[in-house]
Order: sequence, then C-alpha cells, then structure tokens
Amino acid sequence: MTTTKELWENALVELELSISKPNFNTWFKDTHIVRVEEGTVALGVPSQFARDWLSTKFHKDILRSLRTLSDSVRAVEYVISRGAKRSNDEARTVPPPVTELPLEAVHQKSNLNPRFTFSSFVVGPFNELAAAAAQAVIRKPGIAYNPLLVYGPTGLGKTHLIQAIGNHFRQSAPERKVYYVTSEKFSMDYVSSLQAGKVQGFKEKYRQYDLLIMDDVQFLAGRDKIKEEFFHLFNYLHDNNKQLVFSSDQHPNVIQNLEDRLKSRFNAGMIVSVTPPDHQSRLAIIRSKASAHNFILADEVLEYLATTIEGNVRELEGALNTLMIQFEMRGQPLTINDAKTLLRGAGGSTKKAVSVQEVVKTIANFYQVEEGSIYEKTRRKEVVRPRQVIMYLLREDFRISFPTIGEKLGGRDHTTVIHSCDKIKNDLRGDSVLNNELHQIRLMLK
Repeated sequence: MTTTKELWENALVELELSISKPNFNTWFKDTHIVRVEEGTVALGVPSQFARDWLSTKFHKDILRSLRTLSDSVRAVEYVISRGAKRSNDEARTVPPPVTELPLEAVHQKSNLNPRFTFSSFVVGPFNELAAAAAQAVIRKPGIAYNPLLVYGPTGLGKTHLIQAIGNHFRQSAPERKVYYVTSEKFSMDYVSSLQAGKVQGFKEKYRQYDLLIMDDVQFLAGRDKIKEEFFHLFNYLHDNNKQLVFSSDQHPNVIQNLEDRLKSRFNAGMIVSVTPPDHQSRLAIIRSKASAHNFILADEVLEYLATTIEGNVRELEGALNTLMIQFEMRGQPLTINDAKTLLRGAGGSTKKAVSVQEVVKTIANFYQVEEGSIYEKTRRKEVVRPRQVIMYLLREDFRISFPTIGEKLGGRDHTTVIHSCDKIKNDLRGDSVLNNELHQIRLMLK
C-alpha cells in the first residue's frame, strides 16, 4: 500500500514536469500530505500565503496529479501545518498584496471570485475570439452562443474569462441567479445527495439558475450516473433559455468517454479555444498584472520576463510574484541581473535535438496513422493532414530547409513542402481544433 509520503513524492514528480521551475521551487517546497480521509487529501503548507496561492493557482494541477496516482482521491484541501518545514526567513514572508483578495472574498451565493472581471482580462490574438464570444453572451444571455464552451491548455485564463461572464451578469442583473461550479464540486454534490437520499434537492438547486458556469467539464467523462444527471440538467436549463457556460482542457470532440449526445449539445452552441500568448500578449499581461499590484518594473525586466517565460499565463503570474516577494523583502528596485538570478531556469531547458524520424513518429502516433504511410505517395485524407503538420513543424520549429524536408519525407519536391506549410499556416487562422492539436504536439516534442 502506498504511504501518504510516497503518494505526495510521486505527485511532485508529475507536477515538476508540468510547472515551471521557479513556480515549483517557490510554491511546492516544504509541502506534505497531512492526512487522507474519505477521498479528501489534506495538504500541509507552511504559510497562509502558500495556502492561498496553491489553492487558487495550482489546485487543478495538484488534483489531477493525485488522481492520476490514486482513483480514490476526490478532493484536496489546504491546511497550514507545523509539520511542514519552514525556512529561516519565514518571519519575513510578505502577506499577499492588498489587491489579492483572500479566499473568503468569493461571493457565497454565486461562488464567483470578484477579481475575475473583463476589465482585468488581457485580450490578445491568442484569446480574442473567446473574449468576443463572452461579450456576445452577456449581451444576449440564453440566446447568443448557448452553450458557450472555452477550451485550451491549463493556465491560459479560461477560468478568469468564464467567471468574468458571471460577475458581469450578477452586477448587471442582480435579480437573476448565477452560479459557478467546477465539475469536481458538481460531482461531489451529486454523490452526497445520492447518499443522503436528497437527489430531488440537488435537482432543484441546480435548476434554479439563470446562468450556470461549469469549469473542467472533461472530468465528467466516464462517470455514467453523473453524466446522466448533467445531461438532464443541461436539457432543462437550455430548453428554458438559461445560459450555459463551460470550460475544458480539450475540444469536446476529442474528450475520451464523453457520450455523443453530450458532444452534440456542446457543438450546437459556440466552441472557442485559447492558445498560449504571443510575445506582445505576454508583455501586456505582465504590465497589467504588475500595475494591479502597484509594482513597477524596469522595461528591460518586463521584456526579459516576456521573452523568457513562454508558457502559460499562470507561469507569468508565478514569475512576477517571485519578483514581487523579493522586492518587498529587499525594499529596493530589481535590476535585470536580479531577475535573471531569481528566475534562472524559468524558460525551461534548451529545446532538445529532435530527429525528423522522432517528429514523424510522434505526430503519426498523435493522429493514429501508420508511421510508414507518412513516407508513401498516398493522398488518403487521414494521412495528408498529419504529413502537412509534420512539414509545417519541421520548418517552423526546427528551421529545416524545404528541400531537406521533402527529401526526408519520401523524396518529395520542395514546392510540395512549401504548399503544405502554407496550407497549415492558413488553416491555423480559423481552425481552433488545429491550433490546440499543434499545441499538444509541441508539448509532446519538448
């Protein structure tokens, strides 16, 4: 039987692979599992600051890693534990800036965090379609884009955006009922009501809302009874012109074990993706978040952050928070050398050398086609798209010449490679599914 120590050590291994080094070293140091009771893991943390940050920024990652290791884990709670090691500098730990609202500030009736508003949401090329869809929803709730589903990798602001819809809705129409819930909490509510013989009360609770927002719907897949209840709730609210808003880490069409009837209902509304921000968007995000904390950084430091942290918005926040803590402790402005020292390793390791064969194998496996078919002269649809993606990534990410790509992929003419790269480049402008596929493939190649 796995001990709690072994469980958390294995979870940390998983987390370290998905979280930037500065974030991992800053927030997961000196944490441990205090106890596990009835599926709930109590995670010991050294301070209030660490508790607030882990529970708001990394909760999904922590829960996912623990669930991967143990099917019995249903929830995670965070407790300040004297058993957690503390550094000698803990007495100087700075409390959260006043602009960071504590967990208790979450609105009780709606379960919304008032910090998540449209005014604090930075819009860029990576999320402008999702932001426009959200604005359409608040103008015509229950009519325009119902349901709305926002999908994309973790840490790109999906929760912020969908909660911004709820906060705007609550303020503009206070007489109407809005509720935000994670699929995890929804599932736990249903199981509790089933065990207590109060399923009817569960139905009445969730059917009263004019706007229901659910985060991480991908976790509903595979839970038959819960999916059945969700299906009926979806139909009831939709048939009564109540607005439904969801988030997911994948397009619903590729979520395993999600029933076709649910996929068709998601597709009947509006599905939009968010992708990792480009350089200018990262720079705008850093400026916005630093300004919100009245934290002034030199332009060269801002530029260094935007250039070095190429991951998600959460990693940018973590890096910025690391700098803020040091600024408060030192009481003097940070130089570019300070930032480089504090964030050493934040950009991840240098991209490893990847052979053409490795790229072909990875992408063929991703699209579930035979690796050998990529090199053949076949024009079968299921092979053409993966081959075009391979050519595009070999050119864009690895800067291999067009003639060399053609030669490596079955002796094709360089004009064929150019056409394939242009095709993918054009398709990316309006195909959110393809954008997400390329992001997942790039992560696999790192």
